[in-house]
Amino acid sequence: MGLVLLLAAVGVIVAVDRIAARTGLPSAALLAMGGIAYAFLPGPNIALKPEPALYCILPPLLYYAALEASLVEIRRNLRTVISLSVVLVLLTACSVGVVFSLLVGGATFAVGTALGAAVAPPDPVAALAVARKVGLPSNIITLIEGEGLLNDATALTTLSVAIAAASGGGFSAPSAVGKFLLAAVGGLAVGVTIAAARRLISRWTPDILTANAVSLATPFVAYLAAEQISASGVLAVVVCGLIVGHDLPRSESGASRLQTRAVWRLTNFLLEGFVFLLIGQQLPRILQGLSRYPTTTVVSAVGGTLAVVLLLRPIWLLVTQLLPQPLHSRLGEVSGAEPDEMTASVPSRLARDRGSQRLSVREVFVLSWAGTRGVVSLAAIFTVPLVTEGGAPFPARDLLLFCTLVVVLVTLIGQGLTFAPLAQALGIRVKPADESRLRKLAGIAAIRAAIERLDALTQQSDDEIDRQAADSVRKQLSTRLKTRQQQLDVLDVTDTDDVPAFPNDDALLEMRRAAIDAQREELVRWRDAGMLPDTGLRALQRALDHEEGMLAFSRP
Repeated sequence: MGLVLLLAAVGVIVAVDRIAARTGLPSAALLAMGGIAYAFLPGPNIALKPEPALYCILPPLLYYAALEASLVEIRRNLRTVISLSVVLVLLTACSVGVVFSLLVGGATFAVGTALGAAVAPPDPVAALAVARKVGLPSNIITLIEGEGLLNDATALTTLSVAIAAASGGGFSAPSAVGKFLLAAVGGLAVGVTIAAARRLISRWTPDILTANAVSLATPFVAYLAAEQISASGVLAVVVCGLIVGHDLPRSESGASRLQTRAVWRLTNFLLEGFVFLLIGQQLPRILQGLSRYPTTTVVSAVGGTLAVVLLLRPIWLLVTQLLPQPLHSRLGEVSGAEPDEMTASVPSRLARDRGSQRLSVREVFVLSWAGTRGVVSLAAIFTVPLVTEGGAPFPARDLLLFCTLVVVLVTLIGQGLTFAPLAQALGIRVKPADESRLRKLAGIAAIRAAIERLDALTQQSDDEIDRQAADSVRKQLSTRLKTRQQQLDVLDVTDTDDVPAFPNDDALLEMRRAAIDAQREELVRWRDAGMLPDTGLRALQRALDHEEGMLAFSRP
């Protein structure tokens, strides 16, 4: 039965992904709704266990997100990221604690803070998927990424302190501060250490399959190592992933990066799908424990929690934009960067956007709507014990579970389904021509660097064969440089967002795909005729596959 459920879940995930691709709706919201629908059908349900979620599901999801994030961009916006992932999380947890203790009889501030810590950290998976599809500016995406990577550590540490206080252990400010410092410093140290160890191991394991095995094991090692010293496993995984992702362009071969990325994309795709299906399936189980609470208490508790979660985020974002300049983080600031020949070609509007000092009201609204909650919130609230240290039932535990689930479903489905229309209606998106111009400038600089390297190698070598080889490669690079420069010239004279800079790009890519398909068909015909062994076919097809994979990155 377990295997049948697993295969059925994979089928649902794949089907929903296709539906989402055709309709533009976020797959996370569709999967959550599918999980709810399945939960009320006859048959077995899968209960969400906190330990597997925190130890098996969370580390790889966080690690992949960290690999895909930009350490440079997060560091550039570090103060804003910390404001959202630390200060706002703590403020949300305490605010929910106050509201819950006032609305629910018998609930203490510690009990409410446990709920607040669970619902405080946004899980930006759904928001990021939509943000990239809509084409939001990179600085907005960076803030969503950075917040989602770092807020879980703050929330889980706050939750453990609140549970200890609510269970009878009492609250001690020095103890709480010490626990936070240990979690943060220890998690940071473990993350840096594991990243350094992985860098050394990658030098000893040039084999691609071994490198992938090491990559898959890395987040679990980082998480468990940090938890063993009572540090933040979440922060260790995130720090390790950011450092490894930053080093990947230098530390691994192109073939290794291609395969590692493919493995992680598949892992992330399946894990995310399972997570959102599981979220919906928890509804019947949680509803069973609400019978002992008056309806007014349930409604007021849910309403108060939702009000804090939904209103505090935009208020905090607006307040931080009104801070004096010395206290304000410059969104998109390039510290110490001086304009050079390449950046001088960037349009003044794009340069002004990258150096803008404050978020606009529209950007604040979009960031506010990106605060979807997910599996971390549910896994966290399920760690609340059944009984206190004195043996009494933990106060309002079933109500805590229900409030958390409602917050997750409302934000995941409600905000998830409306995020793309909202962003489009507000007109917050990056101009394709601007992004294309930056890529073309970087590509031209890279080709020029390659030509300079060939010139240096030619001068150092007296071998005629080496000179001929260098001349051949130089001609290829010169042709590519000329093509990119022509494309950049077209972009420079194109000053509109409504008209694509290259109206024939789709046709060009279609022709290149047709040429690749024809080569594949001819290779298969040779193999079928017995003129080409399968090993040769696979080698030649692999080259065509890489060429086809690069088509997605060849658009301007």
